[in-house]
Amino acid sequence: METGIYIPIISDYGFKATFGNEADSLFLRTALQALIKSDTPIREVHFDKNVFEALTIDSRSGIFDLACTDENGSQFIVEMQLGLAPHFVQRMKFYALHKFNTVVERGEFDYANLPKIYAIAILAKNILPTTQFHTVANLRSEEGEIIDSQMTFITVELAKFNKQVAEIETDLEKLVYTMKTLHTTEPTQYPAFWNEEWLKRAIDELDTRKMTPEERAYFARVTAANAEAVKAEKQRIQEAVEKKEVETVKNLLNLGILTVSQIAQTVGVSENFVRQLSGDR
Repeated sequence: METGIYIPIISDYGFKATFGNEADSLFLRTALQALIKSDTPIREVHFDKNVFEALTIDSRSGIFDLACTDENGSQFIVEMQLGLAPHFVQRMKFYALHKFNTVVERGEFDYANLPKIYAIAILAKNILPTTQFHTVANLRSEEGEIIDSQMTFITVELAKFNKQVAEIETDLEKLVYTMKTLHTTEPTQYPAFWNEEWLKRAIDELDTRKMTPEERAYFARVTAANAEAVKAEKQRIQEAVEKKEVETVKNLLNLGILTVSQIAQTVGVSENFVRQLSGDR
């Protein structure tokens, strides 16, 4: 991911420096409050590294995970996904149910006083058939009545957010706008709300001009590692596509119905590619 003065929040380094900043959790606490649309400030968070390994990148899918607990015992799982993820909801359920089982076991199977669990997914692409960029989901009846609010699924799809600075009012909108545009915004175009303390602190963490030599070295290592992971993943995808194309062409050749030209057009490959496989038969 290319970056200018500011490192993207939606990069693994940016996510760790902002959402995962254990030394200064103001941004995380304010962001969580905005994401769950709560009027009650979150005053403390404890990073939970026992249930999930915090702040890791899965090079196969570009996911960064964070788990934490607030002062009231509410559990938060935050995940970020950069690439396409049509089945990401299933992953959210897996994490949330794993957390649910963990808190139940810790309470010796006491279902009466379970803490709230918030599974939060921030995605660069769209996955839901909804129009809003922010979706809150609970277990509901056919009439839309809430059956259970102990577990809440929250999805933010950055691609659906298109508000301009003049239209932005809530902390949620400020958060999503910042995540989507910070790394592409020129210093002369900063919106006034970036001076709010919770955002200012986070933005300072992403300012490459203020990085120490050690931070620059770490950022360079992370960037290089991610580039290699992306390259390897693209290679795996390409190999899988080519394998599928070969299988499809061979199956069509075996049918003996279509011409070389028709097979090439159907599969989306060259006629020479089809002829080569035809000669292998």
